[in-house]
Amino acid sequence: MAFETYVISWNLTKRCNLRCSHCYLDASFLTGDVVDELSSAECRKLIDQMAEVNPHACLILTGGEPLLREDIYEIASYANDKGFMVVMGTNGLLLNDATVPKMLDAGIKGIGVSLDSIHPETHDRLRGLSGSWEKAIKGIEAAKKYDLDYQIQTTVTKDNYDEIPKMIDFAHKLRATGFYLFFLVCTGRGEKMTDITPEQYEEVLSYVYKVHGNYNGMMVRAKCAPHFKRIAYQMDKNSPLLKGYVGGCRAGTNYCRITPGGDITPCPYMPNSVGNVKATNFKEIWHDAGLFQQFRYPKYEGKCEHCEFKLLCGGCRARALAINNNTFGEDPWCNYEPVKGNTHVINIATAIQFGLENKSSKEDKDNNKGFSWTPEAQERLKKIPFFARGIAKQGLEKHALENSIKLITPELMDELRSKFADSFGGRFTKK
Repeated sequence: MAFETYVISWNLTKRCNLRCSHCYLDASFLTGDVVDELSSAECRKLIDQMAEVNPHACLILTGGEPLLREDIYEIASYANDKGFMVVMGTNGLLLNDATVPKMLDAGIKGIGVSLDSIHPETHDRLRGLSGSWEKAIKGIEAAKKYDLDYQIQTTVTKDNYDEIPKMIDFAHKLRATGFYLFFLVCTGRGEKMTDITPEQYEEVLSYVYKVHGNYNGMMVRAKCAPHFKRIAYQMDKNSPLLKGYVGGCRAGTNYCRITPGGDITPCPYMPNSVGNVKATNFKEIWHDAGLFQQFRYPKYEGKCEHCEFKLLCGGCRARALAINNNTFGEDPWCNYEPVKGNTHVINIATAIQFGLENKSSKEDKDNNKGFSWTPEAQERLKKIPFFARGIAKQGLEKHALENSIKLITPELMDELRSKFADSFGGRFTKK
């Protein structure tokens, strides 16, 4: 089995204009000091090396606050020119009429904006700065003004657990293309925070699955929550989400994190460095790191070892490490009990490959519904951010089916862009 990079999360800087209580990176608040950051030249070199593994992976530029790097547009543009799907994770405070056009010119296809509450005071308390909620909303409006796709990212804590349904509704009213619910892993500054209970964890994941298809134009998903795919299977084992959603823990298999100083770790919530790009080529680290090999052929312990969902789920490895100091031990935040004596392991192949060639299977050909895509339209679709692409594709194909359209073309995408932008999500951009 080949293990390629689907998604790479790159913490470009520890500098930040917020002081979030749950920051896994323990980012520095309003410091002008550049502490252990890769230089512009080192960033370009690293991008070249990442392209040797998969030049079309999704590259998430984040921080700290990535817009505090003066060379952020240069880095984004270089990665975009190499073929990466470049997106950005930001707190939204620096999005404005000056920065958003530069981001688009640099090839940034979409952004994730952190918003943790419908109540400004709750968000501001978690983010450590008064007025941050209002500034984030203004930033979202700037993205909307210039047609930059954006998703809302919310971290579940004991402070906002009860308002998650309203938060999803609020994101939809903001016309976000995606709402992603992140789950706290007690690392960094969040090490001393009180997480929600395993029962609440299960409850909110179940809720997310129940409503995930209820918001036209907005994808609703859970992140850093391997249990989500197990819950989806339990609720509907024929759910299309199971084939179209990369579930389980992808750390070290199709995903990794790069720290500001160039260390490679399995995910942002695991501090275990498997090598530094200043000393070793990224491609060599990716393919040969011992810990990554363990993730690719895991030997779980505890109830995860005997669980029929260990391929669909596998538990959160970061949480197992943070709480029990055992990377491959059972996930202490999972309250599912495996069926005793059951030797059948459940697995469903995922169609999404994030930039890798997706060869059509016989089953896919047999399920052809009477329409096809032109190569030009397929290329246009690839330029839609990964968090909006599924919604856009589904909307286009639904329209083709309902109107007996045999061929999806760029001209059809242009027509539907203005007619159905709100309901399809994303923008069928020409860029």
